[in-house]
Amino acid sequence: MVMAKLLIVFVITLLAISMADYKVLAKETEHAEGEYHLDRASKGPGSLRTSQCPGQCTRRCSQTQYHKPCMFFCQKCCMKCLCVPSGFYGNKGECPCYNNWKTKRGGPKCP
Repeated sequence: MVMAKLLIVFVITLLAISMADYKVLAKETEHAEGEYHLDRASKGPGSLRTSQCPGQCTRRCSQTQYHKPCMFFCQKCCMKCLCVPSGFYGNKGECPCYNNWKTKRGGPKCP
């Protein structure tokens, strides 16, 4: 009985933390009607939804001869950073998380 109560408290705490974290990451703007929406029109960290990552990575990796590894790492980076730089190469300054994630050897993780 005590374990069940602790489990319920733990789940509620995790839910509250995830909701608070989501609100911190989301840039909210107010419409005239008083509704809120996520401002995802801007580029940069958090500007994408995870469902948009495959399309953005397809664009990013479309001109490389190493398409499969580019897609794998781009999607991994996009899922973490919620951002993919514009263009096919470079422009990583638009996404600091994407730019600063390094491999164990210190090289860039994200294409």
